This record gives sequence, structure tokens and C-alpha cells, in this order.
Amino acid sequence: MEKFADEAIIEVSSGSGGNGCAAFRREKYVPRGGPSGGDGGRGGDVVFTIRRNLRTLAHLRFKYSFKAENGKDGGNAGRYGHNGADVVIPLPPGSLIRNAETGGVIHDFSDNTDDYIFLKGGNGGWGNIHFKSSVNQAPRKALNGKPGQIEKIKVELQIMADIGLVGFPNAGKSSLLDRLTNARPKIAAYPFTTKIPNLGVLTAGDRDVIIADIPGLIEGASGGAGLGFRFLKHISRTAALAFLIDLSDDNYLEAFDILINELKTYSEDLADKRRLIFGTKTDLEGTGERLAELAAKYPKEEVMGISVFSGDGIKELSQAFLFLTGDEGEKE
Repeated sequence: MEKFADEAIIEVSSGSGGNGCAAFRREKYVPRGGPSGGDGGRGGDVVFTIRRNLRTLAHLRFKYSFKAENGKDGGNAGRYGHNGADVVIPLPPGSLIRNAETGGVIHDFSDNTDDYIFLKGGNGGWGNIHFKSSVNQAPRKALNGKPGQIEKIKVELQIMADIGLVGFPNAGKSSLLDRLTNARPKIAAYPFTTKIPNLGVLTAGDRDVIIADIPGLIEGASGGAGLGFRFLKHISRTAALAFLIDLSDDNYLEAFDILINELKTYSEDLADKRRLIFGTKTDLEGTGERLAELAAKYPKEEVMGISVFSGDGIKELSQAFLFLTGDEGEKE
């Protein structure tokens, strides 16, 4: 099975502050030069940043620990230690940072893609120049730097797309993505050819619509059956859903009910998203009547028919996708 890294548990550490220096000025003709120990440098921070060229968390798969640099110790003659370098961890858009033990969300990059400072480095310790006073002209006191922080976290990726394609294996999702967009997913005449989520961009006029094709669902997917359960989360952030019903399959009239029930079981929010239903493979004999039966069964749903092979309904489907992802597509 192809590797798709959408989860990673890592340990991150900010840098410790450098120690302050206890030193005294020693120069010719300056017998009592006084304290001259400088401060330690500040430890580096742990910073997460979004990189739009990243699509998975594969770069975190083989590196478990990320540590910022410690601050340098202070020196004589009032020399301050250098601050430690930050450790910057790049993530793809749509990432979540969770507590590894409780699962609680620490930071969500879905709406805000600014750099996020997760752990601050420790402050550097003071040198003895800070402790000179009228009653203590030669302080030998200096402070150690503050230690850094260590946390174990879970990083998750939830793909951000406008339209999520939902259907059983071999319903034609990958073929449609290939026809509408610049994506080139694996396509074959057997189930579960899609084993990782695929993204494509549909360009229509001055608008781009991002479409996500997830592995096909089967009945029981919300409980862990098949390949779909792990990837249901990837359509949780889509603006709308498109349900593909294979009109050549004898269970075409029950397919939508099974699919929507799996989504409801996984998350009520998924089932409440804007959606449309379209029957696929309308170029095959007898599918016209089946499409009419499907539309009659769901009079309150928008039902369309398409054929990737002949191009039937593709233009209308593209317009429907634009409508679903635009302001006019909002539910009342």
C-alpha cells in the first residue's frame, strides 16, 4: 500500500538559556575594575510554519525529535552570549497540533497560516555585572540560564478542499478527478485503486475549485471497515460533498442511503454539508432509466447524470461545483 503520512508523533524541545558569567575586569592600572561578567544568551524557540508546497507529513516520519539550540554562556568584559537558533518545523496547510496524550487541539492551521511559536526558549542567566551595589562592589554571583521546555505532540493533516468526492470503490471518482482537473490519480477497473487522498484543481473562469478524491467507502467504514475510515477526516473541512452513484451497479438505489449513513455515524457535521448526487457511467445501456429512478427517489436532492467516457454532463457538473462553493450555494 502506498505510504500517505497524515499523522506523526514527535518530541519538540526549546533551547535552554545560557549561564551568566561571574568575572572581573583585569587590566593594567585598574586594580579594582569591578564585575564584568555578561549575560547568557536566550534559548531558541520551537516554531511551526506553513509551507504550501508540502502535501503530507512524510518529512516527519523518520525524524522523531526536534530541538532548538541552547543559548551560549556569557563571557568576560561584559560579553553577552549568543541567542540559540530556533528550530523551525514546516507543515502543510490544514495541519493540526494536538496533545499526544489527551488529543486536545493545541493549534489549528486551517484558518491562520501565520508562524506559530509553540515553545519559548529559556531566558539567559544574568552575569555578575547586574549584582554590583554600593555595599557589594565585587559580587561573585551569576545566574544560570532557565531550562527549555520539552513536549510530545501529535501532528495531524486534514486536507483542505472545496469539494469532497464520496462514493463506493469503482464509482468513478478518480476518473472524474482526472477529467476535471490537473490531477492524475491511479485509475483501473478494480476496487480500491485509490489508496491515498488525491487533490485536483478545477479552473473555471477566474475561479479555482479544489477537489479531493478519497478512497472509496464501504458499508461499515465509519466503524473502521475498508480503507475509507482513516480518510473520512480529510473531507471534514470541505465546503461541499459530491456523491457518486455507479448507475451500472444493481445497488444504485441504496447507495446514497448507505453513504450518508456512514458520514452521519462518523460526524453529523459531514452529513449536513452542502451536497449533490450524480449518477456515473450514463454512457452504458439502461442507465438513463436508472438515473430517472434515482432522481425520483430523492426529490429534495439535486441529482445529475454524467459520463466521464462520453463527456455527458461534465460541463453542467463543473458549473454545479462552482455554485456549491460560491456564496450563492450557501444553505438557507
